[in-house]
Amino acid sequence: MQERHTELAADLRISPVITGLWQIADMERDGGAVDIDAAARSMQAYTDAGLSTFDMADHYGSSEEIAGRFAQNHVDRQDVQLLTKWVPKPGGSSRDTVREAVERALQRLQADQLQLLQYHAWNYADPSYLDDLSYLKELQDEGLIGHLGLTNFDTAHLRVVLESGIDVVSNQVCFSLLDQRAAGAMLELCGERNVKLLAFGTLAGGFLSERWLNTSEPDPTALSTWSQMKYKRYIDEAGGWLRFQNLLSLLDTIAKEHEVSLANVASRFILEKNGVGAVIIGARLGQSEHIENNKQLLNFSLSAKAQSAIQDALGALDAIHGDCGDEYRKPPFLTASGDLSHHIETLPAPYPTVSGSDGQTLALSGTIWEDLAGFSRAVRKGNTICVSGTTATHGDRVIGAGDPTAQTHFVIDKLEGALQSLGVTLESVVRTRIFIRNMDDWEAVSKVHGQRFGHIQPANTLVRADLVGNEYLVEIEADAIDNTAPGAPQ
Repeated sequence: MQERHTELAADLRISPVITGLWQIADMERDGGAVDIDAAARSMQAYTDAGLSTFDMADHYGSSEEIAGRFAQNHVDRQDVQLLTKWVPKPGGSSRDTVREAVERALQRLQADQLQLLQYHAWNYADPSYLDDLSYLKELQDEGLIGHLGLTNFDTAHLRVVLESGIDVVSNQVCFSLLDQRAAGAMLELCGERNVKLLAFGTLAGGFLSERWLNTSEPDPTALSTWSQMKYKRYIDEAGGWLRFQNLLSLLDTIAKEHEVSLANVASRFILEKNGVGAVIIGARLGQSEHIENNKQLLNFSLSAKAQSAIQDALGALDAIHGDCGDEYRKPPFLTASGDLSHHIETLPAPYPTVSGSDGQTLALSGTIWEDLAGFSRAVRKGNTICVSGTTATHGDRVIGAGDPTAQTHFVIDKLEGALQSLGVTLESVVRTRIFIRNMDDWEAVSKVHGQRFGHIQPANTLVRADLVGNEYLVEIEADAIDNTAPGAPQ
């Protein structure tokens, strides 16, 4: 039977069933108003049922104010866990901006310390996300934050963060029967590093319930909530309505055998995965709460036969492409709008560019080596871009010291950032050259190169070399051609 609490840290125990407040933003769209006092009062029923943990964010409408009012007026703060997120605009933040964001959340939640602050990054090619996390770590050391977590980080960049000296206790990602991206490498890394997954989307916006069993495929324009708009895209990506109906039919049979709801079965399958700390189930406070149904999740376990049948059924679905969080970073954007228009306005260039001699454009990443040795991170002339030999250096820090996998990912991120700053992407790369300090690292480095460039397959050379600085395990340079530039060969 599932424990009644999950330990994220010695001083932070949460309910395995978290109540998500993202739908507050949906309730308030187009000028809608939520009665903060009434919504706060409605949270009491959750804690009375043993569902004491709530998840919110700075951009979930007035969710933080509602939770703060509830905690101030209705409960002992020791009996409730209020988890929130900071989702900054892309492009990096100053130390003062980070402090302002944390102090704003503290004010809204009427708290002296944020129990768990979860951070989202928009573009890994822009290393300023590591600066944001470093500033948050300073505020944690100051006592304004209890614990740090991540949200929508993929496996590679969870590793980069952990290898950068930032301790995180959790990563909140989409994980459901429709979306099994977290089931492999992500859970493996979380198990190795004692990071818990907080799984959202386990009910796919309510689609994984009896309401949609044996129904006709809905017209996308008739869907009423952002969650439904979003998760209908997941259904389409996973193989369409007919295959989805086959899955619902199986879940309905299992639900009747266990005398629970179909939704219970869908969430319980995810909750029972090793490494999953909790499932997050959304609530429309005061409108649609399903408290007793959610409470039932803590009172049963799936039989081995049921788990096996569900796992077999998942094989009939198409896998959601990519890794966790990719839906917010690359097409197809599995969001309510199908793009990022209601999330961000634009992605700024990761690095500044300046005009060089003879019509060249230079991208500068700002490492100490560029000034010391007099070179640019990358140079563009016409439709040709050359990226200098790049190590895992960010400012005056080494990222991922001792870990060739983390270092290689960060190096390729820097390459990608330089290319983005000069108007192209990794897909424009035609050649890479890899230099490694230790020959024993060739496989780890090559696997990362395969993950990042496997769909491009540029020309490549790998050699062992004595790199400058014992802390550097890998250095990579790249050449790219912009075939979209005027006059470029087609």
